[in-house]
Amino acid sequence: MGNHTLILASASPRRRELIARLGIEPAGIAPADIDETPRKAELPRDYARRMAREKALAAASADAHVLAGDTVVAVGRRILPKAEDEATARHCLELMSGRRHRVLSAIALLAPDGTLRERLSETIVVFKRLAPDEIAAYLASGEWQGKAGGYAIQGSAEGLIRRIDGSHSGVVGLPLHETRALLKAAGFGLG
Repeated sequence: MGNHTLILASASPRRRELIARLGIEPAGIAPADIDETPRKAELPRDYARRMAREKALAAASADAHVLAGDTVVAVGRRILPKAEDEATARHCLELMSGRRHRVLSAIALLAPDGTLRERLSETIVVFKRLAPDEIAAYLASGEWQGKAGGYAIQGSAEGLIRRIDGSHSGVVGLPLHETRALLKAAGFGLG
């Protein structure tokens, strides 16, 4: 990895697991505490990029690169929330049942000198038509808690997905192809 140090601006264990697949162990974890409320009429792509950028800036370091990301689930122009309660998760699943939606995973890499590099991964995900008992069983699993759009593709929800076109790791929370490209551009020695 050369002489670069990396701080991950996320408390997500999934992002830590994903970055480890690139052979990188962050020197530190610095979750950014920012207001994640979408702006009025803000489009999903713009929102995802802004969130990644603001998280990187909030965790800025004079001694290390900061990697931040944000994953947004969108149906059309509508940004779906992170499901904090069962009713929200149920609403999201019912909305996505039998339909396609987009998962936008933005990443931002902030260098100690203030240089900011950004990438965006867009993945199309199509759920099968979900029967009420399938939704109930998924809700009972608890996997939806705190997840954008009310589901985690790395869990049992993967069995409800008919098709995915794009980055599986981006849907999990950190698009590895784009992350690797950003880190290489910043001088991290990745094979």
